[in-house]
Amino acid sequence: MDIEKTINATKPSAAADDEVLLDVKDLVVHYVLESETVEAVNGVSFRLMKGQTLGLVGETGAGKTSTALSILNLVQTPPGVIKSGSISVCGSDVLNMTPKQLERIRGKDVSMIFQDPMTALNPVMTVGEQIAESIRYHEGVGKNESLEKAVEMLEVVGIPGVRGIEFPHQFSGGMKQRVVIAIALACSPRVLLADEPTSALDVTIQAQVLEMMQDLREKMGTALVMITHDLGVVAKICDSVAVMYAGKIVEHGTLRDVFNTPKHPYTEGLFNSLPNIRDSVDELKPIPGLMPDPTKLPSGCSFEPRCRYAVEKCEDPCVLHSVSETHSVLCSRYDEPEFCIDV
Repeated sequence: MDIEKTINATKPSAAADDEVLLDVKDLVVHYVLESETVEAVNGVSFRLMKGQTLGLVGETGAGKTSTALSILNLVQTPPGVIKSGSISVCGSDVLNMTPKQLERIRGKDVSMIFQDPMTALNPVMTVGEQIAESIRYHEGVGKNESLEKAVEMLEVVGIPGVRGIEFPHQFSGGMKQRVVIAIALACSPRVLLADEPTSALDVTIQAQVLEMMQDLREKMGTALVMITHDLGVVAKICDSVAVMYAGKIVEHGTLRDVFNTPKHPYTEGLFNSLPNIRDSVDELKPIPGLMPDPTKLPSGCSFEPRCRYAVEKCEDPCVLHSVSETHSVLCSRYDEPEFCIDV
């Protein structure tokens, strides 16, 4: 995919307005083990209005999935602990809800496409029943009507409706992923969290699923958080981008801000490690080194050990800087004359 052409073709969502559907503030999530503590999410904040789509990108272990699970209040305790912060979904305080209240909003107000379909599906229920269960609970319809809609949802994600009577073990990994997507979309949620939703799909079905998500956003005003490693998918479907590293958002801005004028060295590294169909090079330029151990994060910039621009002051704690009204970066050198991001 030519990312630049996709960005130029991307239009702001017509459904977007001033209604805040998702508001995450200063979220901190730790996994407390016997001998150590994994600092998975360290002060993440973002907001999504009606009809907006956020691409949450970064390496494995950056804290993306823990952030999404926190929004549903599904962080497994123990060992997971939401240490601090607040999360509002459609005006409701998720972190202070009772289990019954959470049941009412999960699948209706907020839904999630889980990354691993193998563990997301119930092995002793047919896939049709699993889709219909959510429809019956949230829409108050009868068994037959809910099963009919379940068949429709299977057809939407490219599975013959007659296969609704089959069990998860009778499906391939990619088809299980489609079933998980059908469950998540069945009740037209107002907030949709998609954790690598197209990673197990072929390109044809991937395009259909992305189109379906865009239709949901445009027709229903759904706010979407797209967690992915695929920057081409981000360029195709997202309005804004948040780049995560070691549990923090190191750069946040509109699609054009982050793709056309990146300000953080980690964002630069992500783009430079991608193949470019217009430039012929002998080797890609991977980011040197590894992400820091989340049990022993540095006190200063977490990216400093891997950064080619690092200087002594990078060892001090850094704060979020505003590049513009829509663009922010967690880097102490972003505005220095000799600091030049090149992608």
